[in-house]
Amino acid sequence: MKTWVTQLRKGLLEFCVLNVLRPDEAYGYEIVTRLKAIPEMTVSESTVYPILSRLRADGFLKVRMQPSPSGPPRRYFSLTALGKRRVNSMNSYWDSLTTTINEIRNHEGAS
Repeated sequence: MKTWVTQLRKGLLEFCVLNVLRPDEAYGYEIVTRLKAIPEMTVSESTVYPILSRLRADGFLKVRMQPSPSGPPRRYFSLTALGKRRVNSMNSYWDSLTTTINEIRNHEGAS
C-alpha cells in the first residue's frame, strides 16, 4: 500500500505547489512549510526545490530576490500568467476527476 501512496504524493506535488502560490507569492522555505502542514503530503526541501526550479524553467513561475532579515536574500516565487492558466486548468481537471472518482466509489459501494 505504501508504494501507491508515495507515487500519488509525488504526482500531486506540482499541483499543490502551484495552488500554494495561487493567492500570493511565497519564498521556498515558506512553500515547504505550508506543504508540511498537510500530514498526508510528507515533503522535504529536497523534493520541493527541484519542482520550483522546473516550474520556473517551464515558464510557470517567476522569481524575485528580496533581502532577508537574517541570512542570504530570499527567493520569492509567484505565478506567471502561464502559471495561473496552468493551475486553473489543473484545478478544473481535479474537480472533474474527483467527481468522477467519487461517483465510481459510490456506485461500486452500492453494488
